[in-house]
Amino acid sequence: MLLPSDEAGRGRPVVLLHARPTDRTMWDAHLPPLAEAGVRAIALDLPGHGDALVPDRHEVAPWSDVLDTLDRLGADRFVLAGNSLGALVALQTAVTAPERVAGLVLVGYRPHDQPASPRLRAAWDAESAALAAGDLDAAVQAGVEAWTSADATDEVRAHAARMLRRQLTGRLAHGEPPQAADPLGTGPATLRTFTVPALVGVGEHDMPDFYEGGEGLARDLDAGRTVVIPGAGHLAPLEQPAAFCALLMDFVRRLPRQSSPAPG
Repeated sequence: MLLPSDEAGRGRPVVLLHARPTDRTMWDAHLPPLAEAGVRAIALDLPGHGDALVPDRHEVAPWSDVLDTLDRLGADRFVLAGNSLGALVALQTAVTAPERVAGLVLVGYRPHDQPASPRLRAAWDAESAALAAGDLDAAVQAGVEAWTSADATDEVRAHAARMLRRQLTGRLAHGEPPQAADPLGTGPATLRTFTVPALVGVGEHDMPDFYEGGEGLARDLDAGRTVVIPGAGHLAPLEQPAAFCALLMDFVRRLPRQSSPAPG
């Protein structure tokens, strides 16, 4: 399926992939400064999020949808920047089409087979219990508390709540769509074959799961030390857009130069 998108700017395509409880609007504050910095910033809704509605029982392969959408947008080679679910989909996309990926910026990553910490398990349980009781407001509040830091502004929390409410409402109406076979396959063994430049980050106040997952991913990708984004929780780009844009652009500027087609 073709994914809904927003974009700004011209130059090297930089594709922004959102976290699970959010949608492409988490990147609204990033598009203007990234365009001003000289890149073509493209924010996508992943299947089942935002405006990317998935028919009931339709199997999804987000990595294929990302590639198909970028084909339609005329972005042949690009940098992928993802938060949480977006980081996973970025990896899946890079494994599927490594020749198209110039670099990876991955924040808030945790492999699915990593045991959950008590804090993460409690967050999942609080959301699940609220949904089971039919209390959408409580489920949204549990998600906001889990995925943003205590330092998050009221504006950030309200934005996170809107995105999470929409995502949960869609999940209740249609269920979780079945996923196609994961192209990451053997996980670390696959990632260690990568030669794509990568940067791995985590929010300062994120759960220990994502510190551990980020450190393991950085080792597997030979990406150096995990970068800690100050004053942020799991949704670090949403909470600290200026810091994330600076981190992303520093990474992009250190990549080899390439020519990029103009937007269609």
